[in-house]
Amino acid sequence: MDKLRLLTPGPTPLPEEVRLTLAKDMIHHRKQGFKDIMFRVQKGLQYLFGTNQPIMTLTSSGTGAMNAAVTGLFSPGETVLVVEAGKFGQRWSDIAQAHKLEVVALPLEWGSAVKPKEVENALSRWSDISGVLIQASETSTGVLHPVQDIARLCSRKGILTVVDGISAVGVSPCPMDEWNIDCLITGSQKGMMLPPGLAFIALSEAALKKAEAVKSQNFYFNLLSEREKCLSGQTLFTPAINLIVALEECLKYFQGHGLEKIYKRQWAMTCMVRAGIDSLGLELLVRENYTWGLTSVKLPPGLDGVKLLDTVASEYNVIMAGGQNHLKGKIVRMGHMGYVDWPDLLAGLHALRSVIIRQGGYSASRDYLEKAMAAYEQAMKDITGNETV
Repeated sequence: MDKLRLLTPGPTPLPEEVRLTLAKDMIHHRKQGFKDIMFRVQKGLQYLFGTNQPIMTLTSSGTGAMNAAVTGLFSPGETVLVVEAGKFGQRWSDIAQAHKLEVVALPLEWGSAVKPKEVENALSRWSDISGVLIQASETSTGVLHPVQDIARLCSRKGILTVVDGISAVGVSPCPMDEWNIDCLITGSQKGMMLPPGLAFIALSEAALKKAEAVKSQNFYFNLLSEREKCLSGQTLFTPAINLIVALEECLKYFQGHGLEKIYKRQWAMTCMVRAGIDSLGLELLVRENYTWGLTSVKLPPGLDGVKLLDTVASEYNVIMAGGQNHLKGKIVRMGHMGYVDWPDLLAGLHALRSVIIRQGGYSASRDYLEKAMAAYEQAMKDITGNETV
């Protein structure tokens, strides 16, 4: 049996230290030992988020944190601008509408990133907008939005920037304080190299004041109550204890290796996959403003993407993701975030090419693996030409 290679944009493979930690005996979440872990985890999360603000840990999927952000920062009837560049941009709209917010949608072609000028125009046209909801990395397509520029724009206008960093935090730079992000969220199952089940959310001083004014009636996803508990080394309700214990191991990994080095490696793997796909003669869905940690590939006409991924999984033990909504069956999304390395990606490229040819596609390239590896090695060198790892 070939080694299982999980090349999806979440969940992602787990480091051995994390898997071993998950096997430890249970501890109690209201005792001092757990509080000590929470205080250590808090420092690691602040390092990862690039913030001095408290970071709240929720036992939920990333969507739970999205819901907490919308319901905790905005009152029904308020107007928000939503950048809809894919399925998860649309999720912002769905959550906002469920909370009875007025949604100004900024729809984009899937595979396109928003331009700061488009956001500026929308803010000028609708003067009552109080928040912008956006993805850092739109996971359904592999687009990287210019969050820094948009947050700077919103900060000047006194408008909150709420960023879904679920596929960005731990994968590509997204420093909350430096970029003037008011609310940054992420989930455990992607760049953070944990199983699904935890979500994290941090608020700027401006967002905290807004939350205090809103006074959310949420019982479970209550940001003010969670923040108060967070400051005392606790969570509001019973958390996923084993995941938080394992989280400490993940954060040691980030702190031990350093974010700069981890980001460089994630960038190198992105360059690697894109070079391999180009060499195969396949078309990339996103040519500019592409995210790190995920590459979306258009399939040749006539190929069934669902069947292709099933065959890649059954015959090569490589698990990749397909398209969503109108892109289902038309693209393949190869994840390379979290605890993935270059041999995994070589196996993924080989499996993809083999099954495409078998199902009627064509590729004359014989050196696609060599070109992919060369792109990785080049990206791993610094400006002096020295190896960084």
